[in-house]
Amino acid sequence: MARASTRPTSRDVAQAAGVSQAAVSLVLGDKWRGRVSETTAERVRQAARELGYRPNLAARNLRLGRTRTVLLVVPALTTEFFAGVYTGAARVAARHGFGVVLYPSPEGVGPARDPFASAQAALDGVIASSMAADALTAIRGDQLPLVMLDSDPDGSLGAATVNLDIRDGIRQVTEHLLALGHRDFLHLAADIPSWTFHVRARELAARVASVPGATLRTAAAPISIDEARAATEAALTGTGSRPTAVVCDDDKLAAGVYKAVRRLGLRIPEDVSVTGLDDLALATALDPELTTVRLDAELFGERGMEALLAVLEGRTPAEGDIPVELVARGSTARAGG
Repeated sequence: MARASTRPTSRDVAQAAGVSQAAVSLVLGDKWRGRVSETTAERVRQAARELGYRPNLAARNLRLGRTRTVLLVVPALTTEFFAGVYTGAARVAARHGFGVVLYPSPEGVGPARDPFASAQAALDGVIASSMAADALTAIRGDQLPLVMLDSDPDGSLGAATVNLDIRDGIRQVTEHLLALGHRDFLHLAADIPSWTFHVRARELAARVASVPGATLRTAAAPISIDEARAATEAALTGTGSRPTAVVCDDDKLAAGVYKAVRRLGLRIPEDVSVTGLDDLALATALDPELTTVRLDAELFGERGMEALLAVLEGRTPAEGDIPVELVARGSTARAGG
């Protein structure tokens, strides 16, 4: 005779954790903050892990009227990159019967209008870039199960964070340029108050500071080719020795550097080496082709969706940053060469 199912229930988790079923529902639905303690929440999660408990998502959807829809909140900039993030997230979502709605913040960064009459009623969860965190708060998306992309793991709004290994990307760029003999650097920084850009600046400064005789100057610009050109022209014509290498936070910024260098009658890479970050299609459209750091946008989106599914099911998302890769092309050469 077939044995009855032994699949653990929320009641089993409640008994194992010594709490009510209501507390289990709050914790595994990621709605516990301000209602139960962190210690209790961890006890519930631990009991669920040990029992192998998985919520019955079909019953949950019927009970709560959910639409199995996830909102992906992104800045309306570097859209090629975030198109890849969406593609990866939607691919994983489709395998689990979810849909993904893409919501770009209209102003790039900053507050945005609520895209739904009631986001909390219409959505199961949210994946958001830290560059669009203000928009996220404005639509009260931070009150739903949440995963933050490119966000500080120690200070994020989200229950989970998914990051690219940007620190290692900057390390690869710096080591590449130092090996080519460069010691006078200009950092063309994205003028955006976001964790990912703060990480880039800190890592570059630390790497350059560790090399005797190496110097680093910083110029900031919005992610705009014209703004990047103007900032670079001002930096390269200022007092002091001219930098031999320009490290850019984004490939689009690097395109502005190309225009500035040529307006000043200089050559890439003979007079100035230039690096980007993203490996957008633009990187190979430039002449010479751009040395940059390849970020796997689709994998980023996949990992973000997988993390949100884990949060929805009361599991702990996978840890570890996504590897990135330096792609050396024609825009970098030996200093003075």
